[in-house]
Amino acid sequence: MKKIVLTFGLISGAIMMLLMFVTMAFVNKIGFDKGEIVGYTGIVLAFLLIFFGIRSYRENLGGGTFSFGRAFAVGILIALIASVCYVIAWEIIYFNFAHDFVDKYAAHMVEQVRASGASAEKIQAQLQQMKKFKEMYENPFFNAAITFTEPFPVGLIITLISAAILRKKPKQQVAESHAAAG
Repeated sequence: MKKIVLTFGLISGAIMMLLMFVTMAFVNKIGFDKGEIVGYTGIVLAFLLIFFGIRSYRENLGGGTFSFGRAFAVGILIALIASVCYVIAWEIIYFNFAHDFVDKYAAHMVEQVRASGASAEKIQAQLQQMKKFKEMYENPFFNAAITFTEPFPVGLIITLISAAILRKKPKQQVAESHAAAG
């Protein structure tokens, strides 16, 4: 199990890391909104490896059958490894190359509030909120925790779907359950 989980988790993580580096290189040109769409699309594509990792485990180590719980365990471990790779990539990018990211993002958020016709008080409140966020974001542990929450829920959903699709009972169990029901 370790080999399959590591292989698929690291490949998924490498894809996310690569796409993050590419997206961040162009985020000033494409904007934050499109950058977010590109980013989450890349995360979903990279997490498709969860499905293939679970299937590989089932076919190569599970003898063609396994439970939802085992499938979920394999998938969630792949998601954890890939999400940690994502966090590592962001920590490298943020603290070495894009330390002004929060300032640019804050300006974008304030501009959205301003464009919506909000009052001066609401704009000021948004500015204060972004200032507090920037202070907290300077802490690498807080930064890592916030960053982890971006890809991991997507990985969890894909794991649940993949585990439900790929679970397979042994033929004897299937026959017994049909006999008991009939």
